[in-house]
Amino acid sequence: MGMNGSTMLEPLRQGLPPIDPAAVSSSASCALPARYEAVRGARQFTKATLGQWDLSDRFDDVALVVSELVTNALRHALPADTPREVQEPPVRLHLMRWTSRLVCAVRDPSHASPGTGESDDIPFPDPSGAAESGRGLFLVDSFSDSWGWHPLAGALHGKVVWALFLLG
Repeated sequence: MGMNGSTMLEPLRQGLPPIDPAAVSSSASCALPARYEAVRGARQFTKATLGQWDLSDRFDDVALVVSELVTNALRHALPADTPREVQEPPVRLHLMRWTSRLVCAVRDPSHASPGTGESDDIPFPDPSGAAESGRGLFLVDSFSDSWGWHPLAGALHGKVVWALFLLG
């Protein structure tokens, strides 16, 4: 894969955990349409990719985290005022593999921090569903080894939310 792998990651570089993007052994990404069915597509893409990387045993945890990150991203990508003429799909899922780490990163068009507004002041899941994104981030935190987010730099607007899994 070589160089084109790291150039594809260039816009994400500022937003990723502090691991050398040049050392990525494999990476894959898919654009997701701004529709809730995209979560299923993201899971299928994750399943296929982890299968190729001999990481199928990690699918359950990774898919859970991917589903939450994509759901959160779609929540921001779906507002009615999103201009439809934007060429690039608003949400993109990246899976990257290092020797002993796997990172899934989801890009969305909103600068707001993950989980903002809906649930910052609700420590526990609210049965009415109002704290949906807070619960999602709690799951991400529980199932991944670390996670974080950064606003995108440069021409891209929006942010990247990433989750890191230790392998081995």
